[in-house]
Amino acid sequence: MTEITSFSPLTLTSIALTLAVVFVNGLTDAPNAISTVTVTRCMKLKPALIMSAIFNFLGVAVMSAVNNSVTVTVANIVDFGSDTYSASVALSAALFSIVLWAVLAWYFGIPTSESHALIAGLSGSAIAINGGFSGINGGEWLKAVKGLFTSCLLGLVAGFVICKLIITLFRNIKRKNAESIFRLGQIFAAAGMSFMHGAQDGQKFIAVLMLCMSFSGANQNDNFQSDWRIIFLCSVVMALGTMCGGKKIIKSVGMDMVRLEKYQGFSADLSASLSLLLSTTSGFPVSTTHAKTTAMMGAGSAKNIKSLNPSVIREIGLTWILTFPGCGIIGFVITKIFLKIF
Repeated sequence: MTEITSFSPLTLTSIALTLAVVFVNGLTDAPNAISTVTVTRCMKLKPALIMSAIFNFLGVAVMSAVNNSVTVTVANIVDFGSDTYSASVALSAALFSIVLWAVLAWYFGIPTSESHALIAGLSGSAIAINGGFSGINGGEWLKAVKGLFTSCLLGLVAGFVICKLIITLFRNIKRKNAESIFRLGQIFAAAGMSFMHGAQDGQKFIAVLMLCMSFSGANQNDNFQSDWRIIFLCSVVMALGTMCGGKKIIKSVGMDMVRLEKYQGFSADLSASLSLLLSTTSGFPVSTTHAKTTAMMGAGSAKNIKSLNPSVIREIGLTWILTFPGCGIIGFVITKIFLKIF
Protein backbone atom coordinates (compact mmCIF):
# COMPACT_ATOMS: atom_id res chain seq x y z
CA MET A 1 0.00 0.00 0.00
CA THR A 2 1.30 3.42 -0.93
CA GLU A 3 0.81 6.13 1.68
CA ILE A 4 1.04 9.85 1.14
CA THR A 5 2.22 12.44 3.55
CA SER A 6 0.30 15.49 4.68
CA PHE A 7 0.23 18.33 2.19
CA SER A 8 2.04 16.35 -0.50
CA PRO A 9 1.69 17.67 -4.07
CA LEU A 10 -1.16 15.21 -4.64
CA THR A 11 -2.98 16.39 -1.51
CA LEU A 12 -2.55 20.02 -2.53
CA THR A 13 -3.79 19.17 -6.03
CA SER A 14 -6.98 17.54 -4.70
CA ILE A 15 -7.57 20.49 -2.35
CA ALA A 16 -7.02 22.98 -5.20
CA LEU A 17 -9.47 21.07 -7.41
CA THR A 18 -12.03 21.02 -4.60
CA LEU A 19 -11.73 24.79 -4.21
CA ALA A 20 -12.09 25.15 -7.98
CA VAL A 21 -15.37 23.23 -7.77
CA VAL A 22 -16.48 25.44 -4.86
CA PHE A 23 -15.65 28.54 -6.90
CA VAL A 24 -17.52 27.24 -9.96
CA ASN A 25 -20.48 26.36 -7.74
CA GLY A 26 -20.64 29.95 -6.54
CA LEU A 27 -20.18 31.14 -10.12
CA THR A 28 -23.01 29.07 -11.60
CA ASP A 29 -25.48 28.81 -8.71
CA ALA A 30 -25.38 32.45 -7.58
CA PRO A 31 -27.41 33.53 -10.64
CA ASN A 32 -30.12 31.05 -9.63
CA ALA A 33 -30.32 32.59 -6.16
CA ILE A 34 -30.70 36.16 -7.43
CA SER A 35 -32.31 35.61 -10.83
CA THR A 36 -35.79 36.61 -9.65
CA VAL A 37 -34.75 39.66 -7.62
CA THR A 38 -32.81 41.06 -10.58
CA VAL A 39 -35.22 40.36 -13.44
CA THR A 40 -38.11 41.87 -11.45
CA ARG A 41 -35.86 44.92 -10.96
CA CYS A 42 -35.99 44.87 -7.18
CA MET A 43 -32.19 45.01 -7.19
CA LYS A 44 -29.49 45.78 -9.71
CA LEU A 45 -27.12 42.97 -10.60
CA LYS A 46 -23.99 44.18 -8.78
CA PRO A 47 -25.65 44.85 -5.39
CA ALA A 48 -27.55 41.56 -5.74
CA LEU A 49 -24.29 39.67 -6.30
CA ILE A 50 -22.67 41.33 -3.28
CA MET A 51 -25.67 40.47 -1.13
CA SER A 52 -25.67 36.90 -2.41
CA ALA A 53 -21.95 36.52 -1.71
CA ILE A 54 -22.38 37.71 1.89
CA PHE A 55 -25.29 35.38 2.60
CA ASN A 56 -23.61 32.46 0.85
CA PHE A 57 -20.68 32.97 3.22
CA LEU A 58 -22.99 33.11 6.24
CA GLY A 59 -24.95 30.07 5.09
CA VAL A 60 -21.84 27.90 4.87
CA ALA A 61 -20.49 29.04 8.22
CA VAL A 62 -23.71 29.02 10.26
CA MET A 63 -25.30 25.80 9.01
CA SER A 64 -22.02 23.85 9.26
CA ALA A 65 -21.90 24.77 12.94
CA VAL A 66 -25.58 24.02 13.59
CA ASN A 67 -26.32 20.92 11.51
CA ASN A 68 -23.65 19.14 9.44
CA SER A 69 -25.76 16.13 8.38
CA VAL A 70 -25.26 16.86 4.66
CA THR A 71 -21.48 16.83 5.22
CA VAL A 72 -21.74 13.37 6.79
CA THR A 73 -23.93 12.06 3.96
CA VAL A 74 -21.60 13.22 1.19
CA ALA A 75 -18.46 12.06 3.03
CA ASN A 76 -19.87 8.54 3.25
CA ILE A 77 -21.59 8.27 -0.12
CA VAL A 78 -18.64 6.41 -1.72
CA ASP A 79 -15.61 4.41 -0.58
CA PHE A 80 -12.35 4.82 -2.50
CA GLY A 81 -10.66 1.94 -0.71
CA SER A 82 -7.78 1.66 1.75
CA ASP A 83 -4.94 2.75 -0.55
CA THR A 84 -4.80 6.43 0.31
CA TYR A 85 -2.57 7.35 -2.64
CA SER A 86 -4.91 5.78 -5.20
CA ALA A 87 -7.88 7.22 -3.34
CA SER A 88 -6.43 10.73 -3.66
CA VAL A 89 -5.80 10.19 -7.37
CA ALA A 90 -9.41 9.04 -7.85
CA LEU A 91 -10.76 11.95 -5.84
CA SER A 92 -8.71 14.40 -7.92
CA ALA A 93 -10.06 12.80 -11.10
CA ALA A 94 -13.63 13.11 -9.82
CA LEU A 95 -13.14 16.79 -9.01
CA PHE A 96 -11.54 17.46 -12.39
CA SER A 97 -14.54 15.91 -14.13
CA ILE A 98 -16.95 18.05 -12.08
CA VAL A 99 -15.10 21.26 -12.97
CA LEU A 100 -15.14 20.29 -16.65
CA TRP A 101 -18.87 19.49 -16.60
CA ALA A 102 -19.79 22.68 -14.70
CA VAL A 103 -17.74 25.01 -16.89
CA LEU A 104 -19.29 23.59 -20.07
CA ALA A 105 -22.80 24.12 -18.65
CA TRP A 106 -21.90 27.66 -17.53
CA TYR A 107 -20.43 28.48 -20.95
CA PHE A 108 -23.65 27.52 -22.71
CA GLY A 109 -25.75 29.37 -20.13
CA ILE A 110 -27.68 26.30 -19.02
CA PRO A 111 -28.45 25.86 -15.29
CA THR A 112 -27.02 22.59 -14.06
CA SER A 113 -26.50 21.02 -10.67
CA GLU A 114 -22.97 20.91 -9.31
CA SER A 115 -24.47 19.00 -6.38
CA HIS A 116 -25.52 16.10 -8.55
CA ALA A 117 -22.40 16.47 -10.67
CA LEU A 118 -20.43 16.05 -7.43
CA ILE A 119 -22.30 12.87 -6.51
CA ALA A 120 -22.03 11.53 -10.07
CA GLY A 121 -18.33 12.34 -10.36
CA LEU A 122 -17.49 10.76 -7.02
CA SER A 123 -19.55 7.68 -7.91
CA GLY A 124 -17.93 7.28 -11.33
CA SER A 125 -14.47 7.49 -9.77
CA ALA A 126 -15.37 5.04 -6.99
CA ILE A 127 -16.63 2.53 -9.57
CA ALA A 128 -13.41 2.95 -11.57
CA ILE A 129 -11.07 2.44 -8.63
CA ASN A 130 -13.03 -0.49 -7.15
CA GLY A 131 -13.76 -2.20 -10.47
CA GLY A 132 -17.48 -2.28 -9.70
CA PHE A 133 -20.25 -0.93 -7.49
CA SER A 134 -18.79 -2.16 -4.19
CA GLY A 135 -17.58 1.35 -3.40
CA ILE A 136 -21.09 2.86 -3.62
CA ASN A 137 -22.96 3.31 -0.34
CA GLY A 138 -26.55 2.54 -1.36
CA GLY A 139 -28.12 4.07 1.74
CA GLU A 140 -26.41 7.42 1.33
CA TRP A 141 -27.01 7.39 -2.42
CA LEU A 142 -30.71 6.82 -1.74
CA LYS A 143 -30.74 10.06 0.28
CA ALA A 144 -29.55 11.93 -2.80
CA VAL A 145 -32.29 10.36 -4.94
CA LYS A 146 -34.94 11.12 -2.32
CA GLY A 147 -33.66 14.66 -2.06
CA LEU A 148 -33.88 15.11 -5.84
CA PHE A 149 -37.59 14.27 -5.97
CA THR A 150 -38.51 15.80 -2.61
CA SER A 151 -36.89 19.18 -3.30
CA CYS A 152 -38.39 19.39 -6.79
CA LEU A 153 -41.89 18.44 -5.65
CA LEU A 154 -41.79 20.66 -2.58
CA GLY A 155 -40.43 23.62 -4.54
CA LEU A 156 -43.10 23.26 -7.23
CA VAL A 157 -46.04 22.79 -4.87
CA ALA A 158 -44.93 25.42 -2.36
CA GLY A 159 -44.30 27.96 -5.12
CA PHE A 160 -47.82 27.40 -6.48
CA VAL A 161 -49.58 27.40 -3.09
CA ILE A 162 -47.77 30.43 -1.63
CA CYS A 163 -48.36 32.43 -4.81
CA LYS A 164 -52.07 31.54 -4.83
CA LEU A 165 -52.31 32.51 -1.16
CA ILE A 166 -50.71 35.89 -1.85
CA ILE A 167 -53.09 36.51 -4.76
CA THR A 168 -56.03 35.84 -2.44
CA LEU A 169 -54.74 37.92 0.48
CA PHE A 170 -53.75 40.94 -1.62
CA ARG A 171 -56.64 40.97 -4.08
CA ASN A 172 -58.13 44.15 -2.56
CA ILE A 173 -54.85 46.02 -2.13
CA LYS A 174 -53.74 48.56 -4.70
CA ARG A 175 -51.11 47.23 -7.07
CA LYS A 176 -48.69 50.08 -6.30
CA ASN A 177 -48.84 49.39 -2.56
CA ALA A 178 -48.49 45.64 -3.06
CA GLU A 179 -45.45 46.11 -5.29
CA SER A 180 -43.74 48.21 -2.61
CA ILE A 181 -44.29 45.42 -0.09
CA PHE A 182 -43.00 42.67 -2.36
CA ARG A 183 -40.04 44.71 -3.58
CA LEU A 184 -38.68 44.66 -0.02
CA GLY A 185 -39.97 41.15 0.63
CA GLN A 186 -38.23 39.80 -2.43
CA ILE A 187 -34.89 41.22 -1.33
CA PHE A 188 -35.21 39.43 2.03
CA ALA A 189 -36.34 36.23 0.30
CA ALA A 190 -33.40 36.36 -2.13
CA ALA A 191 -31.03 36.80 0.82
CA GLY A 192 -32.64 33.74 2.41
CA MET A 193 -32.21 31.79 -0.81
CA SER A 194 -28.52 32.73 -0.95
CA PHE A 195 -28.09 31.73 2.70
CA MET A 196 -29.65 28.31 2.07
CA HIS A 197 -27.57 27.84 -1.06
CA GLY A 198 -24.44 28.28 1.05
CA ALA A 199 -25.87 26.10 3.83
CA GLN A 200 -26.68 23.24 1.45
CA ASP A 201 -23.85 23.32 -1.09
CA GLY A 202 -21.14 24.49 1.30
CA GLN A 203 -21.53 21.34 3.39
CA LYS A 204 -21.03 19.12 0.35
CA PHE A 205 -17.68 20.65 -0.48
CA ILE A 206 -16.59 20.78 3.14
CA ALA A 207 -17.08 17.00 3.10
CA VAL A 208 -14.82 16.69 0.05
CA LEU A 209 -12.15 18.91 1.62
CA MET A 210 -12.23 16.73 4.70
CA LEU A 211 -11.86 13.63 2.53
CA CYS A 212 -8.77 15.21 0.97
CA MET A 213 -7.33 15.78 4.41
CA SER A 214 -8.24 12.30 5.67
CA PHE A 215 -6.54 10.64 2.68
CA SER A 216 -3.41 12.66 3.48
CA GLY A 217 -3.52 11.63 7.13
CA ALA A 218 -3.95 15.23 8.23
CA ASN A 219 -7.48 14.63 9.49
CA GLN A 220 -8.49 11.39 11.18
CA ASN A 221 -11.87 12.58 12.41
CA ASP A 222 -14.32 9.82 11.42
CA ASN A 223 -17.32 11.82 12.63
CA PHE A 224 -16.56 14.59 10.13
CA GLN A 225 -16.92 17.42 12.59
CA SER A 226 -15.85 20.31 10.40
CA ASP A 227 -12.70 22.26 11.22
CA TRP A 228 -13.46 25.98 11.38
CA ARG A 229 -10.56 26.68 9.02
CA ILE A 230 -12.08 24.41 6.38
CA ILE A 231 -15.47 26.08 6.86
CA PHE A 232 -13.92 29.53 6.53
CA LEU A 233 -11.92 28.59 3.42
CA CYS A 234 -14.97 27.08 1.72
CA SER A 235 -17.10 30.09 2.65
CA VAL A 236 -14.63 32.60 1.22
CA VAL A 237 -14.08 30.75 -2.06
CA MET A 238 -17.82 30.25 -2.60
CA ALA A 239 -18.41 33.95 -1.92
CA LEU A 240 -15.72 34.89 -4.47
CA GLY A 241 -17.35 32.62 -7.05
CA THR A 242 -20.70 34.21 -6.30
CA MET A 243 -19.28 37.65 -7.02
CA CYS A 244 -18.44 36.47 -10.54
CA GLY A 245 -21.90 35.00 -11.24
CA GLY A 246 -22.90 34.94 -14.91
CA LYS A 247 -25.64 36.84 -16.71
CA LYS A 248 -26.37 33.96 -19.12
CA ILE A 249 -27.93 31.81 -16.42
CA ILE A 250 -29.93 34.73 -15.02
CA LYS A 251 -31.39 35.17 -18.50
CA SER A 252 -32.16 31.44 -18.92
CA VAL A 253 -33.80 31.06 -15.51
CA GLY A 254 -35.27 34.47 -14.83
CA MET A 255 -36.34 35.58 -18.30
CA ASP A 256 -36.47 32.73 -20.83
CA MET A 257 -37.96 29.99 -18.64
CA VAL A 258 -40.72 32.05 -17.00
CA ARG A 259 -41.36 35.75 -16.49
CA LEU A 260 -42.37 36.62 -12.96
CA GLU A 261 -43.82 39.64 -11.22
CA LYS A 262 -42.52 40.75 -7.83
CA TYR A 263 -45.02 38.77 -5.74
CA GLN A 264 -44.25 35.66 -7.81
CA GLY A 265 -40.52 36.17 -7.34
CA PHE A 266 -41.06 36.47 -3.61
CA SER A 267 -43.13 33.26 -3.63
CA ALA A 268 -40.45 31.39 -5.59
CA ASP A 269 -37.56 32.47 -3.36
CA LEU A 270 -39.46 31.76 -0.15
CA SER A 271 -40.57 28.34 -1.43
CA ALA A 272 -37.09 27.37 -2.57
CA SER A 273 -35.58 28.48 0.75
CA LEU A 274 -38.07 26.36 2.71
CA SER A 275 -37.39 23.36 0.47
CA LEU A 276 -33.63 23.70 0.98
CA LEU A 277 -34.00 24.19 4.74
CA LEU A 278 -36.01 20.97 5.10
CA SER A 279 -33.60 19.03 2.88
CA THR A 280 -30.49 20.32 4.64
CA THR A 281 -31.69 19.56 8.16
CA SER A 282 -32.73 16.08 6.95
CA GLY A 283 -29.25 15.35 5.60
CA PHE A 284 -30.38 15.21 1.94
CA PRO A 285 -27.78 16.53 -0.54
CA VAL A 286 -30.02 18.29 -3.06
CA SER A 287 -29.69 20.72 -5.92
CA THR A 288 -30.31 24.37 -5.16
CA THR A 289 -30.90 24.79 -8.90
CA HIS A 290 -33.67 22.19 -8.83
CA ALA A 291 -35.31 23.76 -5.80
CA LYS A 292 -35.22 27.28 -7.24
CA THR A 293 -36.31 26.53 -10.79
CA THR A 294 -39.20 24.27 -9.77
CA ALA A 295 -40.36 26.92 -7.26
CA MET A 296 -40.28 29.48 -10.07
CA MET A 297 -42.35 27.15 -12.25
CA GLY A 298 -44.88 26.74 -9.45
CA ALA A 299 -45.11 30.48 -8.85
CA GLY A 300 -45.38 31.23 -12.56
CA SER A 301 -48.09 28.64 -13.19
CA ALA A 302 -50.17 29.96 -10.25
CA LYS A 303 -51.14 32.94 -12.39
CA ASN A 304 -51.00 31.45 -15.87
CA ILE A 305 -49.63 28.08 -16.97
CA LYS A 306 -48.92 29.61 -20.39
CA SER A 307 -46.30 31.91 -18.83
CA LEU A 308 -43.90 28.96 -18.77
CA ASN A 309 -41.60 28.42 -21.75
CA PRO A 310 -41.78 24.66 -22.55
CA SER A 311 -38.69 24.62 -24.79
CA VAL A 312 -36.44 26.12 -22.10
CA ILE A 313 -37.93 23.80 -19.46
CA ARG A 314 -37.23 20.78 -21.68
CA GLU A 315 -33.66 21.96 -22.28
CA ILE A 316 -33.02 22.41 -18.56
CA GLY A 317 -34.73 19.10 -17.72
CA LEU A 318 -32.59 17.26 -20.26
CA THR A 319 -29.45 18.77 -18.73
CA TRP A 320 -30.51 17.58 -15.28
CA ILE A 321 -31.25 14.07 -16.56
CA LEU A 322 -27.87 13.86 -18.29
CA THR A 323 -25.86 15.06 -15.29
CA PHE A 324 -25.73 11.73 -13.43
CA PRO A 325 -24.68 9.49 -16.35
CA GLY A 326 -22.70 12.22 -18.12
CA CYS A 327 -20.55 13.39 -15.22
CA GLY A 328 -20.37 9.83 -13.86
CA ILE A 329 -18.91 8.53 -17.11
CA ILE A 330 -16.45 11.43 -17.31
CA GLY A 331 -15.40 10.72 -13.71
CA PHE A 332 -14.94 7.02 -14.51
CA VAL A 333 -12.85 7.65 -17.64
CA ILE A 334 -10.66 10.37 -16.12
CA THR A 335 -10.05 8.24 -13.02
CA LYS A 336 -8.82 5.36 -15.20
CA ILE A 337 -6.54 7.77 -17.06
CA PHE A 338 -5.22 9.39 -13.87
CA LEU A 339 -4.51 6.00 -12.27
CA LYS A 340 -2.47 5.02 -15.33
CA ILE A 341 -0.55 8.30 -15.41
CA PHE A 342 0.05 8.76 -11.67
